[in-house]
Amino acid sequence: MNKRHFSAGLLALVSALSLAAPLSAREVTHAMGVTEVPDNPQRVVILTNEGTEALLYLGVVPVGAVQSWDGDPWYAHIAEPLAETVPLGVENAVNLEVLATLEPDLILGNKVRQEAIYPQLSAIAPTVFSEDLGGSWQTNLQVYADALGISDKGVAAVDGFVARTKAIHDALGDAVNDEISLVRFSPNRTRIYYTDTFAGIALSQIGFARPEAQQKEAFAEEVTKERIPEMEGDRIFYFSSDLNGEEATANLNDWLNDPLWLNLEGVKAGKAQRVSEIIWNTAGGIYAAHLMLDELEAIYGIASTR
Repeated sequence: MNKRHFSAGLLALVSALSLAAPLSAREVTHAMGVTEVPDNPQRVVILTNEGTEALLYLGVVPVGAVQSWDGDPWYAHIAEPLAETVPLGVENAVNLEVLATLEPDLILGNKVRQEAIYPQLSAIAPTVFSEDLGGSWQTNLQVYADALGISDKGVAAVDGFVARTKAIHDALGDAVNDEISLVRFSPNRTRIYYTDTFAGIALSQIGFARPEAQQKEAFAEEVTKERIPEMEGDRIFYFSSDLNGEEATANLNDWLNDPLWLNLEGVKAGKAQRVSEIIWNTAGGIYAAHLMLDELEAIYGIASTR
């Protein structure tokens, strides 16, 4: 479909949607301003991975969603309820033509990923954006809940997660004083993850410390092998991209067999552990957050707080 035909079709669709707009509506303040949204949206589109998890947790199955970063098209832990959901490309390349055909009555997205296409999205349906990504899933979940008119469910969802982190803190005893190191290996770049990350924020909420070299209010930093000593920790949790298959495996083995890595105290103590890339890094939503807590409980041998 060329741009002229798509634009004409989009205008016709917008006109039809305007005629069918709900009589009852609310104003929602969000990252892009103030938007009037329907009181009870029925056809919701979500344009972030963490947002997809938020909607499902709140009991809302989207009619369309961007596909998971590593899935076909969804992460395994959320695939079942999304059986009828239409994939809409990826977060930074949304398929607007397919989205428009779904005739949504509410679009939820993120300023970091989709600011450039906000005008086009708003022409299709009322559009509400969260501000940030990374470790912001708890704030974003509340933005989505507010837009959906179920703010109380959003508060309950976040409060439930926070309660779990406190319960884990109490169950850990002295182990909560462990300094936790976070590292991601991939063929393109290896990075140390700091405090403003999905996993970093969860660890902080539990009460874990971070090694001095990783106590930075930032997302992550690319490092070379000379900086492996900065990966030291009482516990070292590392994850690796599997998207590149054999190349990723070879790269990971290369780092894990480096003398500097093998000389880390955490490695020599047997406390360097690979964890799920999807759960600890890419999924970024409330289901992944709870699954991360499950992994931590298993690693530390404490009873489930579910």
